[in-house]
Amino acid sequence: MTTDTAPALRLYDSAARAVVPLAPTVTPGTVAIYLCGATVQGSPHIGHMRSGIAFDVLRRWLERCGQHVLLVRNVTDIDDKILAKSAAATPPVPWWAWAQRFEREFDAAYRALGVTPPTYEPRATGHVPQMIDLIQRLLDAGHAYVGEAGNVYFDVRSLPDYGSLTNQRVDDLATTEDESQLDEDVEADKRDPRDFALWKKAKPGEPADAAWDTPWGRGRPGWHLECSAMSRRYLGESFDIHGGGIDLRFPHHENEQAQSHGAGWGFARRWVHNAWVTVKGEKMSKSLGNSLVVAELLKSYDPAVLRLALGTVHYRSTVEFSEETLDSAAALWERLAGAVTRAAEVSDDVDAPGEQLRERALPAEYVAAMDDDLNLAGAMAVVHATLKRLNTALAASAVDATEVGEAALDLRAELDVMGLDPLAEPWRSRVLGAGAAGGSDAAMSALDHLVTALIEDRAAARAAKDWARADALRDQLTAAGVVVEDGADGARWHLA
Repeated sequence: MTTDTAPALRLYDSAARAVVPLAPTVTPGTVAIYLCGATVQGSPHIGHMRSGIAFDVLRRWLERCGQHVLLVRNVTDIDDKILAKSAAATPPVPWWAWAQRFEREFDAAYRALGVTPPTYEPRATGHVPQMIDLIQRLLDAGHAYVGEAGNVYFDVRSLPDYGSLTNQRVDDLATTEDESQLDEDVEADKRDPRDFALWKKAKPGEPADAAWDTPWGRGRPGWHLECSAMSRRYLGESFDIHGGGIDLRFPHHENEQAQSHGAGWGFARRWVHNAWVTVKGEKMSKSLGNSLVVAELLKSYDPAVLRLALGTVHYRSTVEFSEETLDSAAALWERLAGAVTRAAEVSDDVDAPGEQLRERALPAEYVAAMDDDLNLAGAMAVVHATLKRLNTALAASAVDATEVGEAALDLRAELDVMGLDPLAEPWRSRVLGAGAAGGSDAAMSALDHLVTALIEDRAAARAAKDWARADALRDQLTAAGVVVEDGADGARWHLA
């Protein structure tokens, strides 16, 4: 339920370099967030997913506290890297087809990891008119100029607060362009090497359809321009939170802010940045050759395990990604999901809809932790305590269905905020098993029938002390991605 009550949440503001209250918001009862999304040049890796999951948790918490959340996550579908990679493919691929292919891969990865779709997901190529209008506004205000070759630049010295986001002086900078965006032709046309490109003139050899007509010549937008144009289009001249990975603070976010302030807009009131994922101490990067593609990881790991590994670490803390990290997350997920499914077998009340969970009161310690800059360590301490309470109730000599149900609902409500409720999609069918409550897919029902038959054969082999056959049947199930758990009430199964 949406409420006009101001959120109690405090967040670390990268511009203020302090934890500050989110309230008051621009519009009471609403939190407007702009999140830098993907440049769709290649397959999504876990480093990309860190940002999506971190801001999904923020969104879920705000909605749990009664706020209406407007979340815009852009798609950069025109860019130097996209043009270069599509042209270098064998055979070459149209740049727009290349971008669309990887946009679909990103969408699949977000869905697999349970990231709620954004309110709006605009593409850069769909907002060129707004970008052209913004450039003209900056030219008229004296914050931009047209180079001799037809490129358009932002004059960083024209804006007194340039560098305020990252606390840097213009004189200390060599460039305000991202390394991947440096271009000899563009650099040669600048009055000052610290200025950055708003518009790049079309070059010979580039695809004809990768350029647009403007008053200052045919070309395409610079990297930073789209976010200023699209955030204003969907969220207005001022909005509550601008988010993204910490590596985007400079120059991308600094330049976004400069463009928007130069246009006379208030822009972002708070800047929230998530830390990156490291592999053996090195930042996730394609250039390091250690990128872990989500689609490949999902061949070996449950998507809930990936989400748990990436999404239960504080958003400002680095995630050290390794097999040990995944094994630890897998073990915890097994305990959480196992406890909830066992509870559902004891009490029918456990399988309550998500809307009912979100009306359930959360422990004061949990609320205080989440309101304190999304302190997930504190929130997870409460989750572990609730899990212990549920397991104790399940292990009692005389199981109290009411006690089990209450503890399980508490656990589900706490996990729901993190996007990890075992009985919610996309985890539900995998956790409950194919033919369990909530499973309606015919193929899954058929799978349940076959697996159950094998489990019964295995039980008969164990009863006959034919251990070799029992082990062989279990190995057969394991090879098919089926996990069998033996318990006092018999064996149960779920997908790995």
